Amino acid sequence: MAAPRTSPGAVGQIWSGAMMLEHLGHAEAGQAILAAIEAVLTEADGSRLTPDLKGQGTTATLGEAIARRLSR
Repeated sequence: MAAPRTSPGAVGQIWSGAMMLEHLGHAEAGQAILAAIEAVLTEADGSRLTPDLKGQGTTATLGEAIARRLSR
């Protein structure tokens, strides 16, 4: 079984989606995503952050943390 892969710049990929939403006239949705990203990065739980952010998590754990924060 292969080791799980992580995507460098997962935050950037999610952030680009937020910018696209803002560009398409959904500023509130884009700002909510950005706030969720900032909250997860500020909490600095290394188990959720990817190695490029000095964590031990995967792209999936980081994405799930941002999605959970967004659903609050």
